[in-house]
Amino acid sequence: MSKIKFGVFPAEHQRANRKDMVFAPNPLSLSVPEPAFESWLRDSGYLEILDQRTTDLHRISTTAKPSNSASSAADSTTTSTAPKRASFVSRLFSRIWTLLSLLTFNPFSKLATDDFAGDTPPWTLAFFGSSESYSFPSSPSQARLRVHENVKRFARNYASLVVLFFACSLYQLPLALTGLISCLALWDVFKFSGDRWGLDRYPIIRQTLIRIAQCATAVILLISNIQLAVFCALGVSYAVMILHASFRKLTPTKQPAVRGGNRRTARR
Repeated sequence: MSKIKFGVFPAEHQRANRKDMVFAPNPLSLSVPEPAFESWLRDSGYLEILDQRTTDLHRISTTAKPSNSASSAADSTTTSTAPKRASFVSRLFSRIWTLLSLLTFNPFSKLATDDFAGDTPPWTLAFFGSSESYSFPSSPSQARLRVHENVKRFARNYASLVVLFFACSLYQLPLALTGLISCLALWDVFKFSGDRWGLDRYPIIRQTLIRIAQCATAVILLISNIQLAVFCALGVSYAVMILHASFRKLTPTKQPAVRGGNRRTARR
């Protein structure tokens, strides 16, 4: 046997310790606060990771059960149904509170004009997706995150839905459709008459006729009840937008590219 001095390890033992060591101590390692980490994920384009992480943590917390002792396993069925009912009621109220929290913030707070300048995302693959693309938000913060990001991503899709719902409401309200067509015809006739009679040379008469046309337009809109069509279209569009944006999972905007072992995601 080879002699081993006190405090000195053989070379084989040192190599074995190096293999067993997974992480080397790093004096530069720091603990990052949760808000700063989430901000970094948001700025780097990793929102889908943050969304999936929140969903996984909520699922683990709801499915995890504490270990029961032998005495608690022998409890009667009547005593075990009470905690189950209490858990069901708490989950129900939690989901109701999450839905109500959608009305407490402005979904357009992070929307910019540049979000309408890009191409419209595909309706089938990007906007609707599959059944796995939807899940109930686990908390109001996750719902807020999804709404703010999805409103930016699908701004052009939601704008198209507003136009579609407004057209459907006009189809259901023929009087409102007639009033809208009458207003458009009135202003078209005014423009044609102004160009023909040369009203640009008479600014006072032109301003007077414009005020008369505006009053006539307001009267027509009120009589035709077009404000009801606008209210219905905006209400239905807002409800569809807020529900779709909150239930739609966050996905990468573009396919990530691997460069040097690090993922870089291009954001719109």
